[in-house]
Amino acid sequence: MAGGDEDDDYMGDLSRFVPTAVPQSSSKKEPSSNLVVSKSSSSKKSKFQNWQEQRKLDRKRKQSEEDKQTLENAGSAIPQSNIGFKLLKQMGYTPGSALGKEGSGRAEPVSLEIRRGRAGIGTEDPEVAKMRRERAKYEMNKRKESELMEIFGSHQKERWKGRRVIVNFRKADATLAQLENREVVVEKKEENDEEKEGEEEEEEEEITEEDLLNILLKLRNEFKYCLFCGCQYDTMEALESECPGINEDDH
Repeated sequence: MAGGDEDDDYMGDLSRFVPTAVPQSSSKKEPSSNLVVSKSSSSKKSKFQNWQEQRKLDRKRKQSEEDKQTLENAGSAIPQSNIGFKLLKQMGYTPGSALGKEGSGRAEPVSLEIRRGRAGIGTEDPEVAKMRRERAKYEMNKRKESELMEIFGSHQKERWKGRRVIVNFRKADATLAQLENREVVVEKKEENDEEKEGEEEEEEEEITEEDLLNILLKLRNEFKYCLFCGCQYDTMEALESECPGINEDDH
């Protein structure tokens, strides 16, 4: 019996080796407390920032009112009761006239400029300097844009002029061939060369203004024909009197 009691006691003592459960309620509450702290700190920070901004606005408004009052006081005339005004009158000063000998000085008071910055006298205001730089940059960009547009326009004009020379030369050559009753071999192209300006350009033969002038003179001298008038005159006298000129610009 004694041995049986000892065995029972040994089995009963096994409960000492079972680990006790850790309470979870305390661990779950910690994040919420941290969240409350972070929210309170952020709200304090935002309130401090709002207070600083409001303080800056109040200071700027107060400075603006002070500057306005100072300018108004500076623009008003000195009252006649002022001791300085009385001294000036005793020295011969007349209200409204200029200072100095025989009125050779200034008639208007020196203008007042209020400066709130810490820069020295004569230093340009930062805002004014920034606006001046931006204006200069804008004008420079406009000038460059105008120059580029002018260059582009001159290139386009030269290109158009070159194409007109080629077109007029081909017309004159075809007309001369008809008048000479000869056959001209012409490559197969579209009927109107002017409509090809917006399409891909093919390689064209080198035709100069001198070539065009030579063929126009030949038409006039040999056949009394003007390409731009589009007709053949009876005599050279009629051609010279009725035709405005040899070039396309004359017509």
